[in-house]
Amino acid sequence: MKKIRPLFLLLITVGFLTSSSTVYSQSQCNLLQVSNASAVAHASAANYWFGVMELPFLFISVFFAFMTAYALRGGKFGKGMTFMAWGFLVMAVGHLHMQIEHYYGINIFKSLLGQMSGSIAWFIALIVTWGLSGLGFWSIYKASRGA
Repeated sequence: MKKIRPLFLLLITVGFLTSSSTVYSQSQCNLLQVSNASAVAHASAANYWFGVMELPFLFISVFFAFMTAYALRGGKFGKGMTFMAWGFLVMAVGHLHMQIEHYYGINIFKSLLGQMSGSIAWFIALIVTWGLSGLGFWSIYKASRGA
């Protein structure tokens, strides 16, 4: 049995994702029968449902991240998972903020903290999310290497 090479699979996936339906519609591809107007209409409907479904799954992921961290109870893997869980929680709050802004037009950070401070708070939240997640992955990586 032939093994599937990960690089080949990655290239195929990237190629598939980057081929937009609007490109097909501009080249008059009758097979797909996509127009710019229909592509925009379907994309906006899909974006609505992706936004609605994102938050429950994100909060379920955060719940299980904390449950996994608790089950590992410290140690090198538990420490890494705890960092990741906190990073995911900050990310979940950020995504909740983005969905509220998208659906209701209310930017919570800027409403509470003002224009400049709200932008700085958003930037700090991004750095905290990436930092905690990265630190968690690094800790798990080191633990898996026996370091």
